[in-house]
Amino acid sequence: MNIACLQFNPIQENTYVVWDDTAECAVIDAGNASERENAALERFIAEHGLNPVLAVNTHGHFDHALGVEFVRRRYGVPFAMSSKDSFLLENAAVSGSLFGVKIGPMPSAPDIDLERTPEVRFGRTALRVIPTPGHTPGHVSLYEPESKTLFTGDTLFRESIGRTDLPGGDYSWIMRSILEKLLPLGDEVRVCPGHGPETTLGHETLYNPFVVEVLNDEVNYRND
Repeated sequence: MNIACLQFNPIQENTYVVWDDTAECAVIDAGNASERENAALERFIAEHGLNPVLAVNTHGHFDHALGVEFVRRRYGVPFAMSSKDSFLLENAAVSGSLFGVKIGPMPSAPDIDLERTPEVRFGRTALRVIPTPGHTPGHVSLYEPESKTLFTGDTLFRESIGRTDLPGGDYSWIMRSILEKLLPLGDEVRVCPGHGPETTLGHETLYNPFVVEVLNDEVNYRND
């Protein structure tokens, strides 16, 4: 699987284009927010001879969805996301205004509900859908087991985790998602987050302070 990361919009969000030898591709978390960024995404796809077949989101925050309608309309592809995060799309204009970001056309709801979809596909490649709530109620991570690549959205970053103080966020749940669903995938797994640089699960086990304090029994993330 081939992966390209394009950083878009004022929130510096990571949009991923992923493809295989069939040249079919998926756009993960399309955050392109201007004509210039739309053109950059379109140019990348054209220069690599790719055929987009899907726009898929890890969650519904506006900075990850600003370019979804452009991708849907330009390439005629369906949009996949958990329906639990649809309320975030509905409130995108309000959320964007708090960050000084103008919100253009947004999808009203996903065409494919990842609450009922165990995997999404492009070409010969399947991305496993792993529910990872905590940053948002419907957050998912996407895992490709052959290349051991994990798209974590805003659940897990290099040496940090996603915010849990926004509507629908929950610290206990994000830590359950990381400790119980992601770390068991293995230390060697490559992590492609929604913001910032890549990492590995092994690195996060050793150097992520939010993870380390739980592993050292300094914090009871379950709130038991």
